[in-house]
Amino acid sequence: MLISSQLKSIPTVGSSGIIGSWIDAFKFIFHAKEIVEEGHRVYGSIFKVPLLDRWTVVISGAERINDIRKSSLQELSSISTSKDVDYTFGRSNRVDPYHMDVVRGALTRNIASCFADVQDEIEVAVRDNIPMTEDWVEIPAYETILQIVCRASNRMFVGLPLCRNPEYIKLNINYSIEIFTFARIISLLPTVLKMRVILTQYCSSWHHNFMRAIAKIERFLGETVRERMHQQDIYGKDWPGKPNDLVSWLLDIDYGDDKRRSVKEHCSRVLLLNAGAIHATSMTFTTALYALATHPEYAETLRDEVESIINEEGCTKAAMGKMDQLDSFVKEAQRLYGNVGVFATERTTRKDFVFSDGTVVPAGVPIVVASLSTHTDEENYEDPLEFKPWRFSEKSKQEGEGIRHHMTTPSLDFVFFGLGRAACPGRFFAVNELKALMCHILLNFDVKIDKFPTPVWFAENQMPNESSKVLFRKRVRTP
Repeated sequence: MLISSQLKSIPTVGSSGIIGSWIDAFKFIFHAKEIVEEGHRVYGSIFKVPLLDRWTVVISGAERINDIRKSSLQELSSISTSKDVDYTFGRSNRVDPYHMDVVRGALTRNIASCFADVQDEIEVAVRDNIPMTEDWVEIPAYETILQIVCRASNRMFVGLPLCRNPEYIKLNINYSIEIFTFARIISLLPTVLKMRVILTQYCSSWHHNFMRAIAKIERFLGETVRERMHQQDIYGKDWPGKPNDLVSWLLDIDYGDDKRRSVKEHCSRVLLLNAGAIHATSMTFTTALYALATHPEYAETLRDEVESIINEEGCTKAAMGKMDQLDSFVKEAQRLYGNVGVFATERTTRKDFVFSDGTVVPAGVPIVVASLSTHTDEENYEDPLEFKPWRFSEKSKQEGEGIRHHMTTPSLDFVFFGLGRAACPGRFFAVNELKALMCHILLNFDVKIDKFPTPVWFAENQMPNESSKVLFRKRVRTP
């Protein structure tokens, strides 16, 4: 890996030589957290680390993060850094990501109108997966949450009865696990090796699994999509009895566009959005559940808030928005224990990018935010390594800012969902769903665990421990 003269001016963690940087790039696979922590400690707000086929510039600090937030598409692009999508979710999903317009638009707008259905599915799915007994019972946390989240999400995506079909649920969960496992491996490889791996995959069971997943989702949804297309052809977009779900919203956005109007294409987009929803929400809720089980002393305070607001508002999206302490608890769990990993908000420079202090990053170089360092920086948080569940709700009270410190609001010191125009568009759905699930757990169960399970690291990725079990029992009400 050769270094341009401009990139040489940015300090390096490890060696800048060709051979030394290759060795350090392999070390990064197993010690990414320690390497980035060293860079932040020694060099501060900007440094570079070697990956197998490129140098990556790592930044932190409010000023530099704000420079990234304010950048234009002509300066920094998130599209260039997502080309690995070609090897996993397929090129068409990157080139024409119209499903993301559905997430930003119709899906987010309909959270309130579909909330009762999602809440109903949470209740039924929890009842089917977690026994309500007087005695403590061990529950495999992540495995169980996958089931509940998949069913709750699909109540809004495809509705009843398909959202409860065991084979449909199994398909979406397995696809989510396999595709993100493959994505993590592919992201580490140089482009030449990626192509060799992909060519090899055509002869492997792994690739065939992906192809079978597309065929299976079409068997579940194909006839539904064809029938709705037929109704559109007769009556237009607003046809009588049209269901209010993801399948309809995808068809609405491509109405009149023959290039997009494919049954297979629509079915694959439902599968893709399922993978994203299941992966992100399940990992986030697992982390929040581990925090609650580790700190059961905070459960009564959370219950008081939840019960008070639900008594006034009912169990609605509006009620979720008023639960400041619950939001603060979940956000603090993600800040300290969360699965964002060491990097967030990845961009690639389209031309030489100049930070406000004059530092130049040459064209074609990835820039990432040091998320873990940002979330545990003393300049951002008092006692950053201590779990303070009301950290953000207390800030809201002190500053009189209603949603500024809510989890869905991106900020320079909390980059869990990204920044600016590229912030995760599905965060509103994910946070409302996980808060609704947390409400149900709080009101119906006691939970505990001996200690917070050690997260799993793979290169820059952090994931909740998937093998840990949490003790559940029917809630014992205090006098």
